[in-house]
Amino acid sequence: MNDCLTTRIQENMGSFSKGQRLIAKYIMEHYDKVAFMTASRLGATVGVSESTVVRFATEIGYAGYPELQRAMQEMIRSKLTTVQRMKVTRERIGSNDILNSVLLQDSDIIRRTMDYTSHKEFYMAVDAILAARKVYILGARSCQALASFLAYYFGILLDDVMLVQATSEAEIFQQMIHINEQDVVIGISFPRYSRKAIKAMQFAHDCGAKGIAITDTAVSPLAEYADYALLARSDIAAIVDSLVAPLSLIDALIVTLALKKENIMDETFQRLEDIWDEYHVYEKVENAAEDDSKDANA
Repeated sequence: MNDCLTTRIQENMGSFSKGQRLIAKYIMEHYDKVAFMTASRLGATVGVSESTVVRFATEIGYAGYPELQRAMQEMIRSKLTTVQRMKVTRERIGSNDILNSVLLQDSDIIRRTMDYTSHKEFYMAVDAILAARKVYILGARSCQALASFLAYYFGILLDDVMLVQATSEAEIFQQMIHINEQDVVIGISFPRYSRKAIKAMQFAHDCGAKGIAITDTAVSPLAEYADYALLARSDIAAIVDSLVAPLSLIDALIVTLALKKENIMDETFQRLEDIWDEYHVYEKVENAAEDDSKDANA
């Protein structure tokens, strides 16, 4: 279990009431279950009141039970198997409407990300990207979709962008063979962290490149090799983590770069529109007003 949480419990054990000692014992033995229990359910499980559970959390130094619960969740998220995640999902959602539960959870994750990520780190990362000779982008497994999305728009905004294909470590290093101190690598990974992404960040760091980690905590193994850590909350929605907050953070990166390069982007976007029109990239859809006008003239 988390050393900090264990230490807090052990240091305060002598001052706990009988009910708080029951809570402490249950947490020490079943922290993986407690991480997703409400305060009332934990109280009912060990035979104490909800208020006793809340007082226990504050007694060991947390602002309240939700903070204690999140500390345990952060601790175990990278260790849960997909089978365990499904069990967690069934317990958390229960008989509630699944759609509403997931959407409400996602909106809460974005709200917490706003309070969590460093604005200073964000804008320093943007400046590093703008100054880079070349930008490498890497995301393995589920984060590959985020990397592809970011690379698509960065390819429009910047002169030299490479989406690193996370096939094998050897091929990743081969694609990054020319990376140097003039370049930036953006690595994206959330629990369970991809070993390939971590190795790629380490390789780029050893080559002198600036590193930007889009991840969940400052102690993420990806952040260890990054100059800037852009932190986004993620949470267990089902067999996967919710990635709405990382995607929102990526949206902010794209918009910020576009606005900082607005003097040249207007011309670029106009050229793109001309190309898309010429080669019929997008299907033209007439709006309802146009349809009504045609009907009236018929």
